[in-house]
Amino acid sequence: MTDAFGQRLSGVFDTSSRLCVGIDPHSGLLEDWGLPDSAQGVRDFGMRVVEAVIGRAGIVKPQVAFYERHGAAGYAALEEVLAAARAAGLLVIADVKRGDVGTSVDAYGEAWLTPGSSLEADAMTAVAYQGLDSLTGVLDHAEANDKGVFVLAATSNPEAFATQTATRADGRTVAAGVVADVAARNAASGASGLGSTGVVVGATIGLADVGLTASALAGMPVLAPGFGHQGARIDQLSELFGSAAQNVVVSASRSILSAGPSGLGAAIDDAVAQVMAACRE
Repeated sequence: MTDAFGQRLSGVFDTSSRLCVGIDPHSGLLEDWGLPDSAQGVRDFGMRVVEAVIGRAGIVKPQVAFYERHGAAGYAALEEVLAAARAAGLLVIADVKRGDVGTSVDAYGEAWLTPGSSLEADAMTAVAYQGLDSLTGVLDHAEANDKGVFVLAATSNPEAFATQTATRADGRTVAAGVVADVAARNAASGASGLGSTGVVVGATIGLADVGLTASALAGMPVLAPGFGHQGARIDQLSELFGSAAQNVVVSASRSILSAGPSGLGAAIDDAVAQVMAACRE
């Protein structure tokens, strides 16, 4: 039996860093890297990122959409990238943002969080628009298999603001409600230390602007995209997340990937150094 996802994530924080390198092979980057916009291209891109991360950082986050657009061959390429990353001991977060109800959403959890599945990851991102309880099957499956789930709470795209700051019947914003529900889920699971159910909170938004506080994020992993290209600076980690900074997975993609294959290792090293400096503040 492996350790729970929250424990394994804490271990990566302690032994490596909080940096998560995104694997986002969109067409523009493929062209810049001299790779074809094809299943072979996204495979090679992902493999090169995995190779560069090994020994430098401990977490990768493949954006599944860029593989899915190449159909069955794209998924076959993704399977190779996932397997290579996990075989190297990296913690893999599949950025799939799945959400539904009943057996449909349960099947998503089985696809991404079942040991031995060709798409096996250590964690996945999920959407709880239908309420966190709609993800119960996924969360139960994750817990039974020592996997993790990151539920979208507050995203940085401006189109989301009106919905995520709307007030629920309990007086919380939608974003704060998701966080509170995740906190309750972790508490009910009896997890000690960092829980295995986390939230996605964009680094480019202010917590107070969406009704969140640092204390509300205590004890749960926080996947924070938006560092680098989108405008948030890694040295702002404590300023942005306060006491919850110790739980934050610092996700960066284009700011690292744009260095190209020849500069990738140095870009990862630089980002790791920035994260470590920010965590000492």
